[in-house]
This record gives sequence, C-alpha cells and structure tokens, in this order.
Amino acid sequence: MISVVMAAHNEARVIGGCLDALLADAVPGELDIVVVANGCTDDTARVAAARPGVRVIEVTQAGKSNALNLGDSAARGFPRVYLDADVVLSPGALREMAAALTAGGGPLAVMPRRHMVTQGRSLAVRAYYAVNTRLPIFASALFGRGAMGVSAAGRRRFDRFPEQIADDLFLDSQFSPDEKREVSGATSHVQAPRRTRDLVRTLARVRAGNAMLRTSHAGIRASAPSSWLRDVVLPRPWLAPAAVPYVVITVAAALMARRHPRDAWGRDDSTR
Repeated sequence: MISVVMAAHNEARVIGGCLDALLADAVPGELDIVVVANGCTDDTARVAAARPGVRVIEVTQAGKSNALNLGDSAARGFPRVYLDADVVLSPGALREMAAALTAGGGPLAVMPRRHMVTQGRSLAVRAYYAVNTRLPIFASALFGRGAMGVSAAGRRRFDRFPEQIADDLFLDSQFSPDEKREVSGATSHVQAPRRTRDLVRTLARVRAGNAMLRTSHAGIRASAPSSWLRDVVLPRPWLAPAAVPYVVITVAAALMARRHPRDAWGRDDSTR
C-alpha cells in the first residue's frame, strides 16, 4: 500500500484536482491518502473528504511541519509520498515512484520529473524559469517538485520533520546523491506564480526557510550562487536575455528574505 501524506492549508480550490489525479487510475486498496487540514478557514477538509478513501485530519493550528508529522503518524503503509496539495501528478506517477523504491537495490528516496506550468505568466516569470529549470541542482534534488517519496528504510533516517519552513530541503539532506533517484516515468506539474511580485515573495519564503534550516541543522545542501551563469547561461548564450530578470528577481528575493517572518506559512496564493 502506498501512503500519501498531504499537509493542506486553505487549499479548497486546488486540492480536488490533486486528489482526483491520484485516484483516477488507482485500484481498490492501493492508496492510503491522509490529508491534514491545518488552520483552514475554507472548505479544504470537506473537499478532500468527498473523495473516496481519503482520510482527513483537522487541526486548528496552521503549520506544515506539524501537519506532516500528524499525517506521518496516521499513515499506514510504505512507500510513502509527501505531496503538496496544489501539485498534479501524471497518471501512474505514484505507481512508478513506488516501483523504484521497492525494487531490489533501489534508492531510498525518489522524486518525479518537474514540469513548471508557466503558461499565462508574466514575461519575467517565464524568463526566470527558463533559467531555473535548467539548473543542474535539480537533477538530484528532492525539493522544488512538490512531491517526494521514501521507502520504509528511508523514512527511518529521521524521527520527525523539524519545525522549519524548508521541509523538502530537510528531507533532501537525509540522503546522499546515490540514495536518491528521479523517476523518469513520473511527472509533477508545478504551478509557477502568476505575477513577478508573487514569484519574488515565494522565493523570499524559500530563501528564509533554507537559511533557518542551515543554521539549525548540519549537513544541509549548500546553495550554488553562480550556477545560473556557469552551468546554464554560458553554455546557452541564447538565454542571456532571460538572465537579466532572473538576476533581478533573485536579488529582490534575497533582500526580502531578510525580513521574512520566521513562522509564516508563506505560500503562493496567486495560483489558488
């Protein structure tokens, strides 16, 4: 049985599509889906509970780490997938990820390929992701995809998700590159922020969370500030025009991250 743990905070507009994609080709007893509706003021819990076989836990306190830990405690099976409520997985993606995790000598953690949905976004947002999606760091990273899977052995690498914003970077840090694998037959469709200001705010939250995690935990993957130039733009000179908004947005997010609230949920609402 594949367990899916989903922390959901005011996701009524998007969680239905996420769950429907999971359930579309699932056979009875294949999936154990736990949605932890935390601090919601909308119909997230009702929308999730309306899907067959989905278990919903409601808590009044908003907080992703606590929600993930509650969902983990309630989950019944392995492999286990942690999934964002606004991400849509391709048909059969969970099955492909589970197969990789249960194969003999397979990885301890897996991630789907990332497809950034940028249609209808501002020119600056599209330019940013023209560079970002080509960064080599994403070839072996669990983060940035909205979906991460671990085997039972992989889950034993840590006790609980820490009270930090960067849960995906934390999970990524538990495994060496040889212990992780991107599953080519699985794709996560991740919605890019619609406007430039939305993107800057989202990146600021990510930067602030990553910085806090690196301060409190050892062994966290370091950033590679010059990779956009060395590994992306210089080998592809035609991307030079996109590099200008990429750099401006990155710098703006870094400045905003310095004053980001430590306990903020900080997600992008423009796609909801």
